[in-house]
Amino acid sequence: MDELDGVTTAPPLRALRVEYGDQQHLVEPGREFSIGRESDLNIDDNPYLHRRFLRIRAESGLWWLENVGTLLSATVTDASGQVQARLAPGARLPLVFEHVHIVFGAGSTSYELSVHTAGGIYGPAVSSVSRVGDETIGHVPLTTSQRQLILALAEPLLRQSSAGHGEIPSSAEAASRLGWTLTAFNRKLDNVCDKLDRIGVPGLRGGKENLATNRRLRLVEYAIATRLVTRDDLAILERLGVAGG
Repeated sequence: MDELDGVTTAPPLRALRVEYGDQQHLVEPGREFSIGRESDLNIDDNPYLHRRFLRIRAESGLWWLENVGTLLSATVTDASGQVQARLAPGARLPLVFEHVHIVFGAGSTSYELSVHTAGGIYGPAVSSVSRVGDETIGHVPLTTSQRQLILALAEPLLRQSSAGHGEIPSSAEAASRLGWTLTAFNRKLDNVCDKLDRIGVPGLRGGKENLATNRRLRLVEYAIATRLVTRDDLAILERLGVAGG
């Protein structure tokens, strides 16, 4: 902050960078930038994706991320994955971190992109939780089989060399990759979704209003956004003899 005649003023807002796959877009203050199926960043021709889903624009000395869609939500986190927000239709939030990750799903496809601002207001959160015995990330303890299940679903997105998109496998495909029966897979999926639902993660409760595809997609969205699983964890699948293509 600069100080002039006893008045504190914010530094001028600088351009930010949006990265998706091998695409990079520089957004200058005074310009709006849209993300969707037919937008400044044309993500995909997925018919389940809004033509204009997210919008980035500057206002009151801050960059803002807005959900201008009507159905889809997005998970937004800092670089560490420890600070997160669920951006519902009509909602907006300020981009106060230098690096922000955005993950969302449409149909059976999950998408990941990143936004980089110059000189964020806050630094990333630092977690002091370590992994001992059963895997623990933040306050979510995972058994080995639960971790394997999440990896089998998230693998297509984790295999991307940079932020991009991946088709989420069906329960039968994921069960086959792990060498499990479909019944065992569905039981373990229920267990991990119930565990996350109990700590307040939305969109994982089963029932008529939540199709199986939506629940798997939401699980992957949350796991990727919060670093519940990372690209380094794919070695767990490889040790099982489950090598992704």
